[in-house]
Amino acid sequence: MRDLNGPTLPRRSRRTAALLTTGAAVTATLLGASSVPANAAPTAASAGRSAGTAAAPDISVANVKAHLAQLQSIATANGGNRAHGRSGYKASIDYVKGKLDAAGFTTTVQQFTSNGATGYNLIADWPGGDADHVVFAGSHLDSVSRGAGINDNGSGSAGILEVALTVAKQGYKPDKHLRFAWWGAEELGLVGSQNYVRQLPATERSKIDAYLNFDMIGSPNPGYFVYDDDPQLEKVFKDYFAGKNIPTEIETEGDGRSDHAPFKNAGVRVGGLFSGADYTKTASQAAKWGGTAGQPFDRCYHSSCDTTANINDTALDNNSDAIAHAVWTLSGGGSTTPPGGKVFESRSTVDIPDAGAAVESPVTVGGVSGNAPSALKVGVDIRHSYRGDLVVDLVGPSGKTYRLKDASSNDSAADVVATYTVDASGESADGTWKLRVQDVAAQDTGRINGWKLTF
Repeated sequence: MRDLNGPTLPRRSRRTAALLTTGAAVTATLLGASSVPANAAPTAASAGRSAGTAAAPDISVANVKAHLAQLQSIATANGGNRAHGRSGYKASIDYVKGKLDAAGFTTTVQQFTSNGATGYNLIADWPGGDADHVVFAGSHLDSVSRGAGINDNGSGSAGILEVALTVAKQGYKPDKHLRFAWWGAEELGLVGSQNYVRQLPATERSKIDAYLNFDMIGSPNPGYFVYDDDPQLEKVFKDYFAGKNIPTEIETEGDGRSDHAPFKNAGVRVGGLFSGADYTKTASQAAKWGGTAGQPFDRCYHSSCDTTANINDTALDNNSDAIAHAVWTLSGGGSTTPPGGKVFESRSTVDIPDAGAAVESPVTVGGVSGNAPSALKVGVDIRHSYRGDLVVDLVGPSGKTYRLKDASSNDSAADVVATYTVDASGESADGTWKLRVQDVAAQDTGRINGWKLTF
């Protein structure tokens, strides 16, 4: 987390605005301290999570600490730090990128210049999920020049790295698209994240449903602080910790001082966690969280002693698990059959001719009495290099066509991975349904990767 420069920044006031709504007729709604306990069961209900969503797995704190050990080794081998413009930072980026590439993420390194030196952001996208609805988790990877920066912010960086690798290990299939980022030059004034947000087109910013920031999550004298910028995102974290009998407080020490600020200023909903920096732990905070009253949450903040010895394992474990809980809760997915629903699916691939005739993929439905529902869910997985050229229809057993997606010259993204809602109540449920796809312009390649109906 960056130092305060000049007068103290104003503290954040609680936002009371209503939650964002998409307003779209077609929706992607299947969201689909040492005295503090580490493994109590979380609550069952959380904001934004559907009944069919798979529970988040436990994140191995041993694996998170192994990443921290690697970051410490990198700092030790590169002048004792991992600061912007130094060899230790580039080696840190290379380490994280290597892990993500091997796990199947699509990674992008974004370069920028600050203080006459080249900086780097690392962006990692997990394939699949609705690209129009992005759940985004980020942490800054740079340290100050005075030390290795293992709590600030190796801890957040290692936490989201292990969550991302767990996504891959689990073969997780979220309904929403998952994106992770490791920011550069945060300690110089949020330079990397500001650069990213500045270059992001407004249409792409609008697709980010939530940006979650994790800057210092393993402080040695920890507190449990939750960002209160957005009520729903705040509730996701507070409910999780309440289920573990861990009290939380609103985060104020880091207001405007970490990488959530550029996203918030651009109108993106933000949330996150923080375990404390150089503010002093009060007696009441020590009573509920343990640790030492009258001492900073992190006595080594921005100092040479911010090494692997400067981490509270319990806080690191609890916060890493909370990150996973938020990612799974907000992105949905992981469940094949929502309660009370029957799923009929085609996993056959069908090539889509470039600027050619429409192709169809059939699904036969049987054993469902009566008509189809007025909110029939149509899950589509189409891989295509330019989805703006695609026209997508559902064809009912009667031959009636239901338009799911029109072609659009303004939609240059790849793939159509989404769940659409169709009023098919005039159709008999049983029979052969078809997904019909046509590429209406040239110079593209694609295929129907699979699709499903949920009654």
